[in-house]
Amino acid sequence: MRNLKLMARAGALATVAALAGASMVGSTTVAPAAPAPESFSALAKQVSGAVVNVSTTQKARPSQGMGEMPFDLPEGSPFEDFFKQFRNQTPRHQGQGEQNMPPAHALGSGFIIDSAGYVVTNNHVIDEATDIQVTLTGGEQYKAKLVGTDAKTDLALLKIEGSGSFPSVTFGDSDLSQVGDWVMAVGNPFGLGGTVTAGIISARGRNINAGPFDDFLQTDASINQGNSGGPMFNTKGEVIGVNTAIFSPSGGSVGIGFAIPSNLAREVVAQLKDKGSVERGWLGVQIQQVTPELADSFGLDKAHGALVAEVQPNSPAAKADLQQGDVIIALDGKDVPEMRQLPRMVAAVPAGKKVTLTVWRDGKEVAVPVTVAKMKDEERLAANVGGDESGDVEGHSSEALGATLVAITPDIRSQYNLEEDVNGVLVVDIDPSGPAAEQGLRVGDVIESAAKKKVNTPADVEAAADKARKDKQAAVLLLVNRQGSSLYVAVKVGEA
Repeated sequence: MRNLKLMARAGALATVAALAGASMVGSTTVAPAAPAPESFSALAKQVSGAVVNVSTTQKARPSQGMGEMPFDLPEGSPFEDFFKQFRNQTPRHQGQGEQNMPPAHALGSGFIIDSAGYVVTNNHVIDEATDIQVTLTGGEQYKAKLVGTDAKTDLALLKIEGSGSFPSVTFGDSDLSQVGDWVMAVGNPFGLGGTVTAGIISARGRNINAGPFDDFLQTDASINQGNSGGPMFNTKGEVIGVNTAIFSPSGGSVGIGFAIPSNLAREVVAQLKDKGSVERGWLGVQIQQVTPELADSFGLDKAHGALVAEVQPNSPAAKADLQQGDVIIALDGKDVPEMRQLPRMVAAVPAGKKVTLTVWRDGKEVAVPVTVAKMKDEERLAANVGGDESGDVEGHSSEALGATLVAITPDIRSQYNLEEDVNGVLVVDIDPSGPAAEQGLRVGDVIESAAKKKVNTPADVEAAADKARKDKQAAVLLLVNRQGSSLYVAVKVGEA
């Protein structure tokens, strides 16, 4: 199970969402909470036959193992031998060659999405597997062929062959699921086999930093190691999610699990089935979140959209004349409520298709036609920038920003390893309690422009901050170069 801080790959998750009916009260539509089902037994019988166990054999690697069990068994327990497979594998001894190490084994879950034998699971369940076995509820075992994987969404598609058709389930519409809807999970926790748990959808749209297209459904249905790749069902028996990760300090369920929404999984699985891989659209821009301060600086009525911090050369965005400082607020008429929505929207556009971006530029909306290209593995739609520099350099102390600034001289350029084409004003110190620190400005950042005007000296930055205060603006807009990546920062300047 892969750890992401306290976020752990579940080895399989599963949950089921019930759609609450709506009733009319006067002219207002009210969606009351659905009562708890008397039993999930009928639903479990309906869908369990399509839920499978996925076991893999992998090449032995140092430090490979499942880790200790999150509970202790009494000495002499009849289950003691059964759970030995989950204990740490014998560590590699000094001088022991990898060729002499026993192969590693992993367990997960999956579900048959097509009666022809197509099985959906997580990519991390079968990653680097040399052999994949699928076991049905009745105990029938099949050797599985890997059809395709998509690491960006952590999905994989397998194929098993049999003499007849297989029991299968279908994808539902995850966009219809609401927080509070009942859900049911079926999976293979700790290798125990078909296990059913139930709960509700706790939240939608969760970003757990697992990948660029995070949009997880959160559930409190019990999910544990071995549940990864299992289905999340609504009360109609439709798959509305693929269980993928849990938040856990212990490795066991604490009631916080995450599932890939079916509307995202359906598109990926369809491409894997058709082509064995996934193609995504690509614009070629670096984007950042629009904060309230940035929204005010750009004259937006609210913080929404995706701010273009940088346009990559020779990209579709560059060819369409998308500009640094544009705020993308819609794609083909569909609103972009926040930055992280845009990568998913663009990725869903077929390569070669022409779309229209609505951008906020110079205080008005502008339509920008752009032909989306195919994303390559190394290309990114958006990226966060980071890094720090330090050094003892005297400079101009800006009280307005709470930062110390210096002009870029040949000595400064050499000391801070700045590229020849980087120009502006260097930040050499930050007051940790000042407005610049509050908005994330860092030592080593190069301020290239202030209030949309290029700057070469600290005085240029100060003048822009003073003008912003005199004009009663809440912040001064800075364009910053951070280790070769551009981003906008709106620093509050207070009253004149």
